[in-house]
Amino acid sequence: MSVLLNFAMFPTDKGPSVSEYVSRVIEMIDKSGITYKLTAMGTIIETDTLPEALAIVQKAYDILGPVSERIYSTINLDIRKNKSGRLVQKVQSVEQKIGKVNT
Repeated sequence: MSVLLNFAMFPTDKGPSVSEYVSRVIEMIDKSGITYKLTAMGTIIETDTLPEALAIVQKAYDILGPVSERIYSTINLDIRKNKSGRLVQKVQSVEQKIGKVNT
């Protein structure tokens, strides 16, 4: 199984720049060893199960909750059985169809 979870989570009471807080979440994701991609609008992770993906979201909240009165989050899921490595494969499939080769 492949669970792609795209999410953004940040405190809303820390001013116009929250990269200090987001970086704490990204550090946790990086140390977890799961595959992920940081984007300008959120982070995409890939896990083998839904509970694993949701555990990352919970850990992110556990990092931000103690330092903020209000946390904003968005979450999107794409769950597919009998597949893996989709974080890279989905992008490659589209790039091949438009003639863009990414090495």
